[in-house]
Amino acid sequence: QVQLVESGGGLVQAGGSLRLSCAASGRTFSPYAVGWFRQAPGKEREFVAAIAWTGMTTNYADSVKGRFTISRDNANNTVYLQMSDLKLDDTAIYYCAADDYGLGSWIESKYDFWGQGTQVTVVT
Repeated sequence: QVQLVESGGGLVQAGGSLRLSCAASGRTFSPYAVGWFRQAPGKEREFVAAIAWTGMTTNYADSVKGRFTISRDNANNTVYLQMSDLKLDDTAIYYCAADDYGLGSWIESKYDFWGQGTQVTVVT
């Protein structure tokens, strides 16, 4: 079983950048696809980005394409979400999740392990 811990959230001005990290423990991260999801107040959790266990494939929600980049560092058991040109609508709790030998799906139910989330707040 793998445990996930997100970090890097915070308060940022619109147009600014943040880098979120998802650190794994308990098992090596390399056989897992990792997805980022977010949940804004009063809304359902939604897919943001994902990277396949091979690292060869990435997948993004239309709302973040061109602004967010997902990457992985298997040597350090960490996946990153670089967020740029942040908008007010990006305000949410961001969660990372792991899918055993996954291909980077946008489907929540494919992910077996979840972190506790990190808050991102974008202000004017």
